Amino acid sequence: MDILKRAKALEGQGRSICHLEIGEPGAPPAPRVIEAVQRALPQPQGYTNAKGLTELREGLAAYYERQHGLSVDPDLIMATMGSSAGFILAFHAAFKPGARIAITRPGYPAYVNTLLGLGFGIAEIPVKAANGWHLTGADIAAAHARQPFDGLLFASPANPTGAALDRAGLADIVQTCARLGVTLISDEIYHGLDYRGPSVSALELTRDAIIINSFSKYYCMTGWRIGWMVLPEALIRRAEILQQNLFISAPTLSQIAATAALEERDYSEEQKASYAANRQVLTEGLRDIGFDLPASGDGAFYAYAGIGKFSNDSMQFCETMLEQAGVAATPGIDFDRTDGNGYVRFSYAGTRASIEQALERLQLFVRAGGP
Repeated sequence: MDILKRAKALEGQGRSICHLEIGEPGAPPAPRVIEAVQRALPQPQGYTNAKGLTELREGLAAYYERQHGLSVDPDLIMATMGSSAGFILAFHAAFKPGARIAITRPGYPAYVNTLLGLGFGIAEIPVKAANGWHLTGADIAAAHARQPFDGLLFASPANPTGAALDRAGLADIVQTCARLGVTLISDEIYHGLDYRGPSVSALELTRDAIIINSFSKYYCMTGWRIGWMVLPEALIRRAEILQQNLFISAPTLSQIAATAALEERDYSEEQKASYAANRQVLTEGLRDIGFDLPASGDGAFYAYAGIGKFSNDSMQFCETMLEQAGVAATPGIDFDRTDGNGYVRFSYAGTRASIEQALERLQLFVRAGGP
């Protein structure tokens, strides 16, 4: 956020900035999503049921049938204010105060901040570039032996690495958690943005996991703040009560938009195709410049690149790169407080032109001596 704030300030001074720091699609939602909201606007918009509009939850149940071959009871689905609210509901519904939740390192920084802010403990499980940043059951078991934990919050595809597990890899995670008595929270916010094949949901392998997803990334709806959860039957009523008290319900207009978005996957696939093209351009370009990027990332829209050839201070590197080259990226220290100084995350969710311009600027930046 400091990088974004400074980038905006430089733009206010007339500077041209290539924004590769923001993890959000550059495209708007599908046109029919906007049309659905326009039709709804003349009507009064009150609260919905705490779980969300019946049409939305039934649409999501149909989504699981089409995409994953699963029969999901709409009563086990809850619309949330983005995945962020889903995390809060999941932590409080599934765990006692003070419980310890494991997360990967590197990982999404809000995991740590939200857990600690809510009074939960954390256990970090390091994943390595040598293994494509993939978490394994053996990693979980070893971390649990060192420091037992009650839950595992895990994303596939992951932010910032883009690492995604295939069916066998995810089954290993699910089976290990079941053996250890660890509750799995599967963050599937980047589902649909897997470049090797269809995304695999933990719901295909177990009904004991808490599934969290969002319309933000695949459906290009970050600012609409709308997501959803699929909960085990034993937790749904508790989560519903928490929703009633903490958030009342997800925004009504956003739920209407989300219901329409579920039928607009062709539009979302078009955006995904542009990300895939950007992915190739950015990863090849970064490697040519000298960034360490052995894996292209299996999904999402990020390149988590090593900067060992240039710097050992990712924050200072990003600040200098922004000031001198006009390229905004996110320092790895945001995602890994131990080893993140050796990495920078670049987002390729924006336009092809912005990425190509950023690579040209980075080439000149490095040739001029860099930071």
